[in-house]
Amino acid sequence: MNFIFKSRVLDGPISDLSLLRRSLLFAELSRIAYGSEASAQEVVSQINMTETLFFERDGSQAYIFGTQHDCVVACRGTEPCEWNDIRADLNAVLALAETAGRVHRGFKKEVDDLWPILEMHLQANKKTLWFAGHSLGGAMSTICAGRCFLSHIPSTPKQLFTFGSPRVGNRNYVNHVDLDHVRWVNNNDIVTRVPPVWLGYRHTGQEMYFNAFGDLRQLTSWQRSKDRWRGMWMSLRKGRVDHFSDHIMDGYVANVYRAVIEGEENQASTKAKVALEKAEKKIGEPKRTMSQA
Repeated sequence: MNFIFKSRVLDGPISDLSLLRRSLLFAELSRIAYGSEASAQEVVSQINMTETLFFERDGSQAYIFGTQHDCVVACRGTEPCEWNDIRADLNAVLALAETAGRVHRGFKKEVDDLWPILEMHLQANKKTLWFAGHSLGGAMSTICAGRCFLSHIPSTPKQLFTFGSPRVGNRNYVNHVDLDHVRWVNNNDIVTRVPPVWLGYRHTGQEMYFNAFGDLRQLTSWQRSKDRWRGMWMSLRKGRVDHFSDHIMDGYVANVYRAVIEGEENQASTKAKVALEKAEKKIGEPKRTMSQA
């Protein structure tokens, strides 16, 4: 894998990083989760991650990356050539969840295949636990993080970071677990709009939204609608379909990295600062419910 980290070398706990720096790290790890075990191990060593474990069962895949302080579970997203992934995405019937409420049957099946071996490994974990993933991997990470509260795992998840994640369950499901979830959405990314609300699905967590120009923004519903039309028009002029190109993980990594640089150089616009400050305030509240339509 030809990949150069934009994240800093980890010389301390991940929790010491800012929200944007953490987001960049987990975006890059979610990107790396698509690679082979050998290439992933070689790449993460660039930032002092000394542990790389790959888990696979019946097409469901995830990595555990570790340092002396932290344990990160990164689930692999949809691979277009893998029928198992496509079948999971399409199986949108709501099924009973282990926690409460109902959850996407296809996503649940992917986690059911992988969870026993992940749970067995995490039972010995005493480090700070994090979850991350892109696309299907984001949905799987959401379900896995919720299951940690019911299992015999001694460490509960510190935070969950997802990128281009679909909706995972109904309102009862997303309201059940008290968990920090930072959910990144890139403009017209079509995957973040499915399965539809009219089937009972709801999103979870604190949304972090990139507009058509790739800038971090906090927008009203009307502003969001205008921005989506703008993004679609800009993409058509370049001969692309915005709904699919906005889902690519490389785009998420690039946008988060730019937000990090702008923030650290104090060049971020007032609107970007407002979006970040609101997100940090909500994430830092003592009680977080995970409910967001």
